[in-house]
Amino acid sequence: MQTILKNGCAGLVFAVAMAASTANALEKRDGEFWLVIAGNQEVSHIDPGQSYDYAVRMMTQALYDGLVKYTGNPPMVEPWLATDWETSEDGLIWTFYLAPEATFHNGDPVTAEAVVYSYQRNLQMNEGVAWMLSDVLQSENIKAVDEHTVEFTLDRPYAPFLGFLPWWYVVNPAQVEEHVEGDDMGAAWLAQNEAGSGPYTLERFDQGTSYWLKRNDDYWKGFPYERDDMGGIIYRIVRESASQRAALISGDADLVTNLTSEELGVISEREGIETTSTPVLTAFGLKMNTKSELMSDINLRKAVAFAYPYDSFIDIYSGNAVLQTSPFADAIRGKVDVDMPRQDMEKAKEFLAQSEHPEGGITLEYVYVQGLEEERQMGLALIDSLGELNIDVEMVPLTWPNIVARAATPEDAPELMAIFATPVSTDPDAVAIQYHPSSHGKYTSSHFLDDPELTAMIDEARQLTDWEERAPIYEEIQQRIVELQPEIFGMIRNRPFAYRSYLEGYEDSPIRMTGEVDVYPLHVVPE
Repeated sequence: MQTILKNGCAGLVFAVAMAASTANALEKRDGEFWLVIAGNQEVSHIDPGQSYDYAVRMMTQALYDGLVKYTGNPPMVEPWLATDWETSEDGLIWTFYLAPEATFHNGDPVTAEAVVYSYQRNLQMNEGVAWMLSDVLQSENIKAVDEHTVEFTLDRPYAPFLGFLPWWYVVNPAQVEEHVEGDDMGAAWLAQNEAGSGPYTLERFDQGTSYWLKRNDDYWKGFPYERDDMGGIIYRIVRESASQRAALISGDADLVTNLTSEELGVISEREGIETTSTPVLTAFGLKMNTKSELMSDINLRKAVAFAYPYDSFIDIYSGNAVLQTSPFADAIRGKVDVDMPRQDMEKAKEFLAQSEHPEGGITLEYVYVQGLEEERQMGLALIDSLGELNIDVEMVPLTWPNIVARAATPEDAPELMAIFATPVSTDPDAVAIQYHPSSHGKYTSSHFLDDPELTAMIDEARQLTDWEERAPIYEEIQQRIVELQPEIFGMIRNRPFAYRSYLEGYEDSPIRMTGEVDVYPLHVVPE
């Protein structure tokens, strides 16, 4: 393998995509094609038991396998490590049958005991995906019936159960246990090492620069294409959208994840480049820290919400977005339209007059992702609109890991934070739970909303299995969330991606997070 140092930069760039903008040529290295994905979000770790975001999830689903997997559009749950499963009549017992040929990267078989270990580890760590099942599944109620059969006994029937399992990955217990330090359950080692069975293995982990995945030619499940000359994937950190576009044009990147709508339109006219823009489940909003000194005042929250120029959300994305009409995206089951705030300065002033700061004279901190131009523009719109209320805005750009850290506690979270939130399932519980106290500490819940009435409704709805009983409760939940105004409910945007025309296998799905790519089917077909 060969590497080159670009313009004296600290980051190594793998010289694999040498396609010039005028010549669609892709060059092999060591007889294999290596694809470069350019994205703006660092991979903080690759441990499937720790917290996740789109970059972490993109890496872990390449390195690991789950019992089932989301595929297609609309997203459907497909058998993966589990070839089949069954449920008891009362909905409490779920039994999964494993593929006997599944193996970890080191050759160890994937067994029911490995599944039990992985799920128990996630629950005991109580980070990342644990929130999805922690209140319906206890560690002691996960059992290996035999080598290839695992049984889950839930505390109560839970309709969304299967829809959450694609994000629970299985680790090799033997490898993890070798690297446990104290009571960390192997977390320190798994942060930059892997113990999976997935289609890729970890080649290099250069924090903040690039992350290299080598294709596992012996992958137990095979690949959905016949070519055997795919070498691997390099995920490079390229923070600025303009720099991503330049990398795609020059051939230094084969797929980019964070172009602005304007740049997507321009680049779509270039020969040899394909673009996609598809609807997603991801909702964007400006989360308000309801536990902060200022934003604990609901009248101030309402004033800010009615002051914001909502059309700017659409303008910034050149029409490739729609305003939210509910806290739920359209593809979420049970979504109903709710009377949402829209810019109305008279109403904004009325609510401000009822607040603890009727004359304004305050400063709100607005935190957004460094290098994400659209979020910067939203901050400028916020400055203009709140200026009419005599409210100042301090714009603070941060890297994503720092944003996640700020969102962990109400003491550190800012008054306003720009957040894209992607549900992990089309079940309404996947959104509603973001407004439940059990989700506090996650960036999707950086509003820290805590309303007993809302909490009780969420708890009731997620315990029911009959949709006819659940549906009216979720309608009330959506209305109650809007009444409490824990954020400026923004928009549902299309997800823009652009890639070189020799790249095939790219599949989008609304279940994926902003910037997330399933690298499993990606391959090269040179012209």
